[in-house]
Amino acid sequence: MRYFWTFFLCLLIKSFGLNAQEKPNIIFILTDDQRWDALGYAGNEIIQTPEMDRLASEGIYFENAFVTTPICAASRASVLTGTYEHTHGYTFGKEFEESFAQSSYPVLMRNSGYATAFFGKFGINYPRFSEMFDVGDSYDRNGNFQDRRGYFYKTINQDTVHLTRYTGHQAAEFIRDQSPDQPFLLSLSFSAPHAHDPAEDQYFWSAEYDNLYKDLQIPDPILSDDKYFLDQPNAVREGENRTRWYWRYDSPEKYQKSMRGYYRMISEVDSEIGRIRKILDEQGIADNTVIILMGDNGYFQGERQLAGKWLMYENSLRVPLIIYDPRSGFSKTVTDFGLNIDIAPTILGFAGVPIPASWEGENLADYVRGKRPAKKRETFTVEHLWEVDIIPASQGTRWKNWKYFRYLENPEWEELYDLDSDPLEVNNLIDDPKAKKVLKKLRMN
Repeated sequence: MRYFWTFFLCLLIKSFGLNAQEKPNIIFILTDDQRWDALGYAGNEIIQTPEMDRLASEGIYFENAFVTTPICAASRASVLTGTYEHTHGYTFGKEFEESFAQSSYPVLMRNSGYATAFFGKFGINYPRFSEMFDVGDSYDRNGNFQDRRGYFYKTINQDTVHLTRYTGHQAAEFIRDQSPDQPFLLSLSFSAPHAHDPAEDQYFWSAEYDNLYKDLQIPDPILSDDKYFLDQPNAVREGENRTRWYWRYDSPEKYQKSMRGYYRMISEVDSEIGRIRKILDEQGIADNTVIILMGDNGYFQGERQLAGKWLMYENSLRVPLIIYDPRSGFSKTVTDFGLNIDIAPTILGFAGVPIPASWEGENLADYVRGKRPAKKRETFTVEHLWEVDIIPASQGTRWKNWKYFRYLENPEWEELYDLDSDPLEVNNLIDDPKAKKVLKKLRMN
């Protein structure tokens, strides 16, 4: 009889898909200013990102991934809360509201029994950060230094290291300390490849990457003629996008230097991902650890003679998004929209934690099982609502292969693009009578 019940229990466990640790470990990796095509798997033949490429080839790669707000502070709040900027209301100069903090993915995951940790750039003004995680260390580039020390001020065993190395080291230590009896959620937020704005040399990396891309000639940016810059409203031409273009791209030499630095910093993050995966293997938990990777916003690299992000063009909205679940064995490149507001519900979805009804994102976890939970999403809002003199606030709608946006302080300036025929967004159809029906639809959103 004892053997019968043992056999019956084994059948029951198998039928319900249970195992020794039913809930997976989850690692969420966020990079800073990594645009969608700064990835080998995305077709970039210059950048070396073998670990990110491996995650993409073995998992779900979203070739149409976007942030809903192209600025780090608001985008990170959307990642935490699964909501749009116009809902959570957070951006620079504000304090994160307590109600949104308490309904954020790390708090809900911790309350559900996960061991939680965060290392790197939190990027949100919230005085109770340390209470959101079991282990938390929030740090970013050190703006007190106008040189390489902005990235080199943390130490490991008394050796000063790049922030990327430091974040990878903290991840490794956390993983090694975990009990096999409790699943963990590890959030890693790399400061790279964000330029160190106060410095004359904008990009900094570890010495071992000095020769990477050294002899390569990076192709000139597209849409770099004066025309595309002059087509912008005054607020853009005179704003921060132009200021940072002077910092990084206003001469061929400076452009080459900046691009090589940007790529080196991404390759350094890529190497840390490789180290983390090796430690997962060593700990015997790689087969039960979901890895999600995303960029916090896109990035202009001299297109339209601009730098930075903030605007509603694809350059600053599109980002990489990869979901890798080793348990599924399923991999695919998908064309459905994946958004930053989907991260929180996806993390809860993998953990089997109830998703708040107030969240506005989609749970993308079932993509690893061949399903398409975001298939019906046809539109999403794009917005940058921070009211500041140097960056014009704007909002719009992305619909299938159309894009509409307007500037809030200059509402008569509107732009409409048919992305099917015009993926570079150069032919503004706002006055085209053939586009009136589409314009009316998107203006209403």
